[in-house]
Amino acid sequence: MSAVNDSLVITRRNLIRMGRIPEMIIFGLVQPIMFVVLFTYVFGGSIQVGSSTSTQAYREFLMAGIFAQTVTFATAGAGAGIADDMHKGLIDRFRSLPMARGAVLTGRTIADSVQTALTLVVLAVVALIVGWRTHENLGKVLAGFALLLLLGYAFSWIGALIGLSVRTPEAATSGGLIWLFPLTFISNAFVDANQMPGFLRHIAEWNPFSATVQACRELFGNLPPGFQTPDAWPMQHPVWASLIWSVVIILVFRTLAVRKYRRAGG
Repeated sequence: MSAVNDSLVITRRNLIRMGRIPEMIIFGLVQPIMFVVLFTYVFGGSIQVGSSTSTQAYREFLMAGIFAQTVTFATAGAGAGIADDMHKGLIDRFRSLPMARGAVLTGRTIADSVQTALTLVVLAVVALIVGWRTHENLGKVLAGFALLLLLGYAFSWIGALIGLSVRTPEAATSGGLIWLFPLTFISNAFVDANQMPGFLRHIAEWNPFSATVQACRELFGNLPPGFQTPDAWPMQHPVWASLIWSVVIILVFRTLAVRKYRRAGG
């Protein structure tokens, strides 16, 4: 219980800090909104998904990918925040206090998840304005957003490890983004993976990012007419695949990040 309380104290500290720097939240919203508008109005109607090239079909196909990209790109912010605390010596101050070692990182990742949830709410409103609709009951829609937040929380631990492994916040930002672009674009987020070359298609089908995107499309009722679900297991059972991938990422990278944190101050 003391570790839980320590984590909640650090979470509160980070949430207060975010509230005092509103531009962090504002700038975090600009990029996903730009993606929604650009992909909807620039590429909508020119990309075939399933058997349809209609703008509405692509718009509904696209949004799960945009949501997933948004929660994973928060990884860079998490890494930069931890690197900034390390650079300023704040982590050393925390280490001098009688508190659980993992609480600093847990509190940071939970606070980032709260910010991500707020971003998703705003992004969903923007998506509704441009014409995105769901076709399943409220329970399934909420389950889809829960999977997105779980994926974002899992990836925030990757960001924590990167932030502890570099010397400056700028390096953490670059290190947090450089691997995210191939991860998100070699996936089913923006195009039908069935249209990719063979080797890229297999990578996309087993990509943990793709599993969450596919799960959300099913839970939102956004699979386009004539869409052929790939035969790969993660695409046939995307909800389970998304859960398994997220839990494995949390277990692996939380362990590595906490170990790195202890060594950094040892």
